[in-house]
Amino acid sequence: MTMLTFGALHAPLARAGDPAAGADVFRQECAECHTTREGHNKKGPSLFGIVGRHAGSLTDYKYTDALKNADWVWTDEKLHWYLSQPARQANPGTRMKYSGLDDARQLDDLIAYLQSNH
Repeated sequence: MTMLTFGALHAPLARAGDPAAGADVFRQECAECHTTREGHNKKGPSLFGIVGRHAGSLTDYKYTDALKNADWVWTDEKLHWYLSQPARQANPGTRMKYSGLDDARQLDDLIAYLQSNH
């Protein structure tokens, strides 16, 4: 019991992302196809308010069936999962041509930025 308590007390804490740094990551990695302005889509849908939104649910964007039929809500965890691998691996049938972000700090920052846009 003592060992379990000790381990739990010393478990690594999740790093909080930096929204300002995430804005830079967004510009470098996402802005060619996405915007964070509400109601403004580009090649990809607006990511305004994405955290907490059901996948494929914007009414003013034409999603592929792969994303329209995805049965998930965009949470921090789901965004980490989705953005850390090639999009076509995460969601076969998507049009998104993204190879994934393998830098954990940048990924945390990007998600913090996306959380701040609502």
